[in-house]
Amino acid sequence: MPGTVRLPPVHELTADDLPYVQRTYRAATALIAQPVADDYRGLPLGTAQVFGLLPAGSPLVMFPVLRWAALHPYHLLARSATVPDPPLVPYYDVRTIAAAADLPAPQLTAEGVRQVAARTREELIRRQKLSGTVPADDLFVEAGARGTNTINHPGNPVLIGVAERILERLGAAPQVADPGRELLRSVFAPLEAATLEALGLSGAPRPDWVVDGAPVSQQAVDRTHREWLRTQPEALALAIRAAAGWLGQRAA
Repeated sequence: MPGTVRLPPVHELTADDLPYVQRTYRAATALIAQPVADDYRGLPLGTAQVFGLLPAGSPLVMFPVLRWAALHPYHLLARSATVPDPPLVPYYDVRTIAAAADLPAPQLTAEGVRQVAARTREELIRRQKLSGTVPADDLFVEAGARGTNTINHPGNPVLIGVAERILERLGAAPQVADPGRELLRSVFAPLEAATLEALGLSGAPRPDWVVDGAPVSQQAVDRTHREWLRTQPEALALAIRAAAGWLGQRAA
């Protein structure tokens, strides 16, 4: 009978995992994956390398990295193997980075919010075309205020739509049922009323974070991140580099 095997995400795999990865994919009949570069983190875990393990004639369907900044235009991720994520939530707010670095805080106008939304769609379209993935940019637009829970956690409407398109490419019936619960629900980022208004979206603003089902105030996250960055010079430098476009150009 068919069974399932849970593999850690690619960024958690180590050399010790390779025999299990290779055995699993040599027994697979299709590969559904995001684009991953060859020799990712020094290991043969690129999508093309893993696909080469499958039996000849097996199909490959790729879906894009699902990042979307429209609903959370001030947020970003800044990660490094040598720098830990900030406390409470792993997402930075560029206004907090600016405060920690004693720089002027960027402030978006309504047009600026719309420009962020346009840029995030343009970047997703570019990556979809580059790798030949199923498209997802239109799903984010159609989902409106339900498009994302954080900049890298899509809401159910997007995930369901991507799953349907994967099945279509595999030649299977695109029948995907809503599971009745939010799939990526570990963290919900604040959703500002000004952002919803600028984008012309209906939906209730969310003033605070929700982490593992519990509210965490936006003020607590801002204060904690600001104080933490001021004691972590390597993290602050990384965050400033990630926010360079904001701190230099986007405060309009």
